[in-house]
Amino acid sequence: MLTERQKEILKLIVIQYINTAIPVPSSIICEKLNCSSATVRNEMVELETFGLLEKTHTSSGRVPSEKGYRYYVDNLMELKELNGEEVFKLQTIFNNQQLELSDVITKSLQIVSDMTLYTTVILDDKSHENKLKEISIVPVSDDTVVVIVVTDKKNVYHKELKLNNISIDDIKKTVKLINDLIVGTSMDEVNAKLEFEVKPIIGKYVKQHELIYNTFYDVFNDMNNKNVSVVGKNNIFKHKEFNDIEKVEDLFEKLDEDGNILSIKEDNNDINVYIGHENDIDEDVTVIKTNYNTDKDSGTIAIVGPKRMKYSEVVNLLDYIKKQIER
Repeated sequence: MLTERQKEILKLIVIQYINTAIPVPSSIICEKLNCSSATVRNEMVELETFGLLEKTHTSSGRVPSEKGYRYYVDNLMELKELNGEEVFKLQTIFNNQQLELSDVITKSLQIVSDMTLYTTVILDDKSHENKLKEISIVPVSDDTVVVIVVTDKKNVYHKELKLNNISIDDIKKTVKLINDLIVGTSMDEVNAKLEFEVKPIIGKYVKQHELIYNTFYDVFNDMNNKNVSVVGKNNIFKHKEFNDIEKVEDLFEKLDEDGNILSIKEDNNDINVYIGHENDIDEDVTVIKTNYNTDKDSGTIAIVGPKRMKYSEVVNLLDYIKKQIER
């Protein structure tokens, strides 16, 4: 159980370190609390003993630990009100009646990424709500066709394919096979049905069956991946924690992996904060996320940044955007 003074010192250290990325010495806390350096140092040692602060090798100052950030978020954080400029920029997007909801969400998260210098992620869950209605092809030249996929929600996806010596007749046979076997399947389950129902028998109908199967598998995979959007990934470079190029490359790889990004999916309606080891992306980042639900759409919006994140600002921004989406 922390004393009120320990809580105040921890809060000041967290806020100071978030703003400067420099270990916080006792002298700064003394100035703010108007108490002796000996008192502050003793309290900082106590907070370190509790696992809430850490001492760096390069400085006598302290920095918050993951446990310290967690205590701050759960017990000490005061939400920062949005300023007029932030509200105006976001309202301009949300009040634009010409935009589809998906575009509104993407543009609003782009604004948030620019404001905060963090990375934003959008996971649209439409794939499990859409079922395959029909797949067709339209020849556009001797060696090119356009594959058109239509769902029961009237979403249309098309992709141009080079035939590369594949017979147009074999493509047509494959399209018929897919329509016969997997129409009515949820879009997020189509590739599984391709794997277990189409792949075992496609060789009976077409010659270059392996190449054709892989081609259509990629079409559906690309379509489902359209529901994932990562904005402002290069913002990672703007934070001192990520001045190690190997660390940045590793984080970029994790943000590019479907499994890692899909792990961001959130089913909880609250604004949830996952610090360091609490998230499935990387131990050096914090992920703040929530889900959204409307009559026609649902998904997850998330903000990814260093553990030294401006928590009070980001939580309030995400809450504001969620409420605007669901209004």
